[in-house]
Amino acid sequence: MRKFWVAGGVGLGLMLCLVGLLVVGTYSAAAGLAGAGARAVGLAKGAVPAAYQSLVQKWGTLCPAISPALLAAQLYQESGWNPRAQSPAAAQGMAQFIPGTWQTHGVDGNGDGKRDVWDPEDAIPSAASYDCDLAKYVKGASGNATHNMLAAYNAGAYRVIQYDGVPPYRETQNYVKTITTLAKSFEAPTGPVASSKQAAAAIYYAQQKLGTRYLWGGTGTAAQGGRFDCSGLTQAAYHSVGIELPRVANDQWNAGPHPGRAELLPGDLVFFAYDLKDPRSIHHVGIYVGGGYMINAPYTGAVIRFDKIDTPDYIGATRVTSDGAKALPRSGAA
Repeated sequence: MRKFWVAGGVGLGLMLCLVGLLVVGTYSAAAGLAGAGARAVGLAKGAVPAAYQSLVQKWGTLCPAISPALLAAQLYQESGWNPRAQSPAAAQGMAQFIPGTWQTHGVDGNGDGKRDVWDPEDAIPSAASYDCDLAKYVKGASGNATHNMLAAYNAGAYRVIQYDGVPPYRETQNYVKTITTLAKSFEAPTGPVASSKQAAAAIYYAQQKLGTRYLWGGTGTAAQGGRFDCSGLTQAAYHSVGIELPRVANDQWNAGPHPGRAELLPGDLVFFAYDLKDPRSIHHVGIYVGGGYMINAPYTGAVIRFDKIDTPDYIGATRVTSDGAKALPRSGAA
């Protein structure tokens, strides 16, 4: 939810015409970029909470089978950056080590003489070290070294060796795809990223909701009178084109790669945060329509409307992909 917004005074009819032209013009220009995605390296700005960025950047280059973005994807998938996370299966800390594995593979990353599973300065280096150990175990297997490492993480090194590559287990194959896809949302693009095929239809859905009153927790159900909050609107817009986003705005952030401000295209999700160095502090999301404007459900007492995106709390954007949305963990929070 957005608690404060400065609204423009432009008439709705004029804005519909203006944005219609912006969407058509910008989307048409973007058509030539479809499929023109470039290989990405490093971490995207704001993709990793600032408290952990240097650790992920450093330890994500420990061996060729991993990268900072891949390590970030694993940590996010495991715990959502929560250093106190604990699962019903007794997995602990940000990297979700079970005690037996921690005893074998935990490292003293910060050199304080302790191996503390709850300390990110130990957990993050340990996750990277464990990945690289697995990569060594399966280095003789055929295929992609990173995929084999991830398969070993999920199914065990023995199975990767047995099948000479990623084993034919649906769970393992899905895990490999999930982490490699999610990694793209942490990479810093070195060139244009592919435009979304579903973006125009998602915008069309949101346009039909203009003038609808905001509702905290609203997801557009009949019982709610078809009303939305910010992330409820973006979730519903992409649901209309067959893409299932998480309910919470800061979880929607990782549904695809992050184009820069100058590379925004209609349909991109645009995000706003309390702390521009921490994507977990995102508190608002809208759908970009071109020309510096978005459609959004701003706050209680307002209606779904057009607003400018260039405000001090703008943290960045996400180009939603179907695979990217499928790779996201689901928090279940409202």
